[in-house]
Amino acid sequence: MPVTEQSVVIARPASEVWDFISDAKNWPSWEASSLECEQITDGEPEVGTRWRGINRILGRQFEWVTEYTEYQPVNLATSKSVDGKINFTATTRLEEVDGGTLFTYRIDSESGLGGVFGKVADPIVNKVYSRMVRASLDNLADLLTTDR
Repeated sequence: MPVTEQSVVIARPASEVWDFISDAKNWPSWEASSLECEQITDGEPEVGTRWRGINRILGRQFEWVTEYTEYQPVNLATSKSVDGKINFTATTRLEEVDGGTLFTYRIDSESGLGGVFGKVADPIVNKVYSRMVRASLDNLADLLTTDR
């Protein structure tokens, strides 16, 4: 199972980072592959909440729907794909550290992100996606420390 995991320290309290990342409409502003993202269930996020989105990796778009399987405000959220071409689990974790909040973003992909391109492409696509995630986390840190 291919795994992409990256972390960044954001010079903000965990509660502020959590408020921003737990709002689906904010994801396209910082996550480089995200074209659209919205919560499709009513109410505050919790276990069972669903998000829908469209991402683009290496010029290919794919739609997805995820459902939270774990949700601990200001600490941890795990969602699993329930619809789409790629089966994946996404985990966001926050931890208070000196200088702010350590934000870790992890994607576990069942068949590899290359599945939309073909299994041979998995290592290339995963490497490119890992770089995109790294850039996304740097974008998030810049956005949350500059605009607030």
